[in-house]
Amino acid sequence: MGRIFLSYLDGRVYCCRMCKTQLARLDELISKSFHCRHGKAYLFNEVANVICGPQENRKMTTGMHAVADIYCARCLRVVGWKYMEAFEQSQKYKEGKFILERTKLFDDVPEEAADTSILALRGSGLARDSRQP
Repeated sequence: MGRIFLSYLDGRVYCCRMCKTQLARLDELISKSFHCRHGKAYLFNEVANVICGPQENRKMTTGMHAVADIYCARCLRVVGWKYMEAFEQSQKYKEGKFILERTKLFDDVPEEAADTSILALRGSGLARDSRQP
């Protein structure tokens, strides 16, 4: 097996609970209002140090989606999934975004800091919306 090269993320980050590999920066967090089989889940614009599995169609609470599980690049544990395609128009904003399951994350980010970061981005007009060109 070859050497694993991992990216180092600046600032406050969410890490894999198993091996502490950095997975996402706090400022890439879009929403904490998602759910998965194991409880809460967070939607991110970008993640790092993950491997994408094969694409498959899944029926979710918001409809049918084409998704790919994402694995921690170091310990190979499933940490969430990537939305590849949404089949309903109202869900298209999820395409290309990532879900990280809260139970699979370790973080040094207090809940109030994460909430403040999301509000600050929305208030400043810097929040990205995939529905706009």
